[in-house]
Amino acid sequence: MKERVLSGMRPTGALHLGHYHGALKNWVRLQSEMECYYFVADWHALTTHYESREVIEKNVYEMVIDWLAVGLDPSQCTIFLQSKIPEHAELFTLLAMGTPIGWLERVPTYKDQQEKLKDHDLSTYGFLGYPLLQSADILIYKAKYVPVGEDQSSHVELTREVARRFNHLYGREFDYEQRVQAVLSTIPPESAKRLEKSRKKFQEAGDLKALEGALGFINEQTQLTPQDRERLTGYMKGTGQEILIEPQTLLTQASRVPGLDGAKMSKSYNNSIAIREEKANLEQKIRRMPTDPARIKRTDAGDPSRCPVWQFHILYSNESTQEWVQKGCKSAGIGCLECKQPVIDGILREQQPMFERAEPYMSNPKIVREIVENGTDKARQVAQATMRDVRSAMGLNY
Repeated sequence: MKERVLSGMRPTGALHLGHYHGALKNWVRLQSEMECYYFVADWHALTTHYESREVIEKNVYEMVIDWLAVGLDPSQCTIFLQSKIPEHAELFTLLAMGTPIGWLERVPTYKDQQEKLKDHDLSTYGFLGYPLLQSADILIYKAKYVPVGEDQSSHVELTREVARRFNHLYGREFDYEQRVQAVLSTIPPESAKRLEKSRKKFQEAGDLKALEGALGFINEQTQLTPQDRERLTGYMKGTGQEILIEPQTLLTQASRVPGLDGAKMSKSYNNSIAIREEKANLEQKIRRMPTDPARIKRTDAGDPSRCPVWQFHILYSNESTQEWVQKGCKSAGIGCLECKQPVIDGILREQQPMFERAEPYMSNPKIVREIVENGTDKARQVAQATMRDVRSAMGLNY
């Protein structure tokens, strides 16, 4: 079976080129390599925009159309809606019972978002707890990988800590020691002794090689059931049974996409280009972009490294065009409008297939809703299975 990947986005409006190059291009690549679950994080949108309920539904389906436009294929990945799976909220609530408040307050984006969104009242439990809701989103699908940029890796690390704590608290059965000894009795006595020595070396001295050797031996024991192998693995690590899987960060090799003013592209900065930007708007936006401030007159020489337009050339222009820009700008051989035209052409070439893919969904919105409903049904089955394990481990299956 393919390894599972989980990622999501908040529906805050039309997506832009920063979303495409920063995440979506990678999502499209991953869908043919792994079992991918991509969700619309509409509850997360409420953590910062809880007063804007009237726009959420429109944004949800507009964003899904953008996903389909860039190449996400419902036959290769599962697209679903967070709020239609109440098990996310249930796991969030149960995890909250044992998660220290200090873990949430130290998440770097907590204070960063409060600073950036000063016009919003973020002194709410929902905003404080949103990193834990993210953890529940990931853990409920037992995803092995979460594709993120470096600025989001702290959220995955929190998720790992939450899973580790949960497994420590609830991963041991009431008769855990007896069950472990029963499993060990099925292994040759000498091998069982070596496992015990390896366990002590790891737990008392941190000997990772001893642990690796022991786990390798356990995985080779075909007579053991998967549950018995998991029991022994937890015994070696000192963690008990692994009910929730600790996910790994899958760092996205994302190209930095500048905004029209050279700062990070963001709708809130009013400097973005939409994934499905109309041609006339695109041309106008690029032609109005600021350039190297040293080029006051057409005859003034410039430096592309000081010009926001150059960052777009890095993304959209081939090597010969980039050489033409460098030479022409530094010698004043080309004007700024000439320099901008290849960028316009490059973005239009990239967007053309996106418009073509989006057209049938825009003409028939019912198809988009069906895709989301089918994906949600599939995701709900996985979430429900995880919650059965969680309830059982916590003693809530009465």
